[in-house]
Amino acid sequence: MTSIRDALIYQRNELDAKITERYIARSEIIRGLDSDLIKVIIGPRRAGKSFFAIHALKSMVPFGYINYDDETLTKTSDYNDIIEEVNSLYSRPKYLLLDEIQNLDKWELFVNRLQRQGYNLVITGSNSNLLSAELSTHLTGRHLLTQILPLSYREIVNTYGRELTESENKVRLSEYLINGGYPEPFVKNLVYSEYLSTLFESVIYKDIVKRYGIRKPRTIDELAEYLVSNIGREFSYPRLANMTGLKSAHSVKRYIDFLKESFIFFELERYSTKVSEVVKANKKMYCIDNGFILSVAFKNSKDRGMLFENVVAVELLRRSRAQNSKFYFWKDEQHHEVDFVIKKEDTIRELIQVCSDPSEISTREREVRSLIRGSDALGCKELTVITDSVEKIEQEVWYGVSRDIKYIPLWKWLAS
Repeated sequence: MTSIRDALIYQRNELDAKITERYIARSEIIRGLDSDLIKVIIGPRRAGKSFFAIHALKSMVPFGYINYDDETLTKTSDYNDIIEEVNSLYSRPKYLLLDEIQNLDKWELFVNRLQRQGYNLVITGSNSNLLSAELSTHLTGRHLLTQILPLSYREIVNTYGRELTESENKVRLSEYLINGGYPEPFVKNLVYSEYLSTLFESVIYKDIVKRYGIRKPRTIDELAEYLVSNIGREFSYPRLANMTGLKSAHSVKRYIDFLKESFIFFELERYSTKVSEVVKANKKMYCIDNGFILSVAFKNSKDRGMLFENVVAVELLRRSRAQNSKFYFWKDEQHHEVDFVIKKEDTIRELIQVCSDPSEISTREREVRSLIRGSDALGCKELTVITDSVEKIEQEVWYGVSRDIKYIPLWKWLAS
């Protein structure tokens, strides 16, 4: 049986190797690294949280490293034994990096105690609900939160060390739409489909089925496959219950909550100023990385429109935290629909329509009509259509209402 010390020695060797591996710089930074506030990094498994933290801390040598994705450490009843071994191996480090902390029972009490003992703590976790709920309860006012998602398009093109031409950007974008932005297959030139299908299955069965004791794991697996195959389409819990064979809408909501907590999916609500309408309205689901769509979806077709829309949704999720904004979709009773409504504070700042090919007349008229209707209803004149290659600002008119609409290629919008 592996001892605590053996496990930590193995992890230290892993840490030494990670420090020397190729690292792609991220746009985010860890604020207050020198402060005594607890630095919390959340995000999907394998999105690069550990590398991000390690490279932020590597100038703070020595720092101790504990990865709780190891049953030897999570099964230990006396957490002091782990800290004693860390102090021995790392010469009583001031900084501690605690990886995948959600696997540790009553982790928040342990973290609080370490902070009181004077350790400067950086912790990572792959379960959004567990961390956010316990952070707000136990670490209020004493933590700083950073979210790390798979690589953005901008972070990937920055690895080339020069400004890419328009044609090069289009090639890179086509790859990004299909492969997504998980760092490891990008850096190590792995087969994306194999890597991501294995990761998806691991999250379902390790982070959800095992943690929550789901008795029929195939049910949540099928639900996840359905959702990833229907990105950006409206859904309701009762309808999903009928389609998946789950007993009730409550069961569907519970399973979807698990999938969201594990950062595989995120929901988008329909915009309304009335809370009751928001609660009753259908929602949309998006996937945290485009690579899952082609690797997991049961209809393995390259629906370019869906891939475009999901990439935009993920980028808006990334920007919403950085810009302290929120985003929704909008639809009126006549079924005019705007893909994304950007709201900051109490103001609608921008309406975004995703249309990879606006050259087809009926498609363009539908998108423009919905934007103008949305602009009129929501009082917003900042209107954008994200396209494949069209770039211009054009005055559009619909039933006497005139608006300037900005058309911008997706690669340029993502790189901005």
